[in-house]
Amino acid sequence: MAFLMNQMLGDKLKSFTGGGEDSGKTEAVGKETAESKGMSREEFEEYQRQLVEEKIQRDKDFAIRKAERANLRVALRDKYRLPDSAQDSATVQMAGDDIDLPEELAKMVDEDEEEEETNDSFLKKLQNLDVDTLKTKAQATVTEIKQTAEDKCTLM
Repeated sequence: MAFLMNQMLGDKLKSFTGGGEDSGKTEAVGKETAESKGMSREEFEEYQRQLVEEKIQRDKDFAIRKAERANLRVALRDKYRLPDSAQDSATVQMAGDDIDLPEELAKMVDEDEEEEETNDSFLKKLQNLDVDTLKTKAQATVTEIKQTAEDKCTLM
């Protein structure tokens, strides 16, 4: 039983109490060392370099994804004419030319712009149309229809 307890708790108790054996390790407690990983010094340095490269790549990918989402929000704000967000604009500017608007969203925005152009032209025609002239034409047409109906119908 004592053997089992020593196996399970021995390393933890040694690190807690100082261990009783000091083999000249000057590394800070809690840091990974080549000996703790069971590697040679060169292998450990290569391992550390790979970890740093992977972290840099993850951070870069995260920044690009974050900028893509910000670009999407900016495009949606433009589409629906919502106020701009300074944070999203800054994120897009920091990413530079690395980000693109998704193709599907670009198609949607283009289609909406085309619809707005056609609607704008229709609205402009309506605005340029003289309502009084339209009203007089409508009244003239109604009176003309009444007269033709009276001429054709003997009951009216």
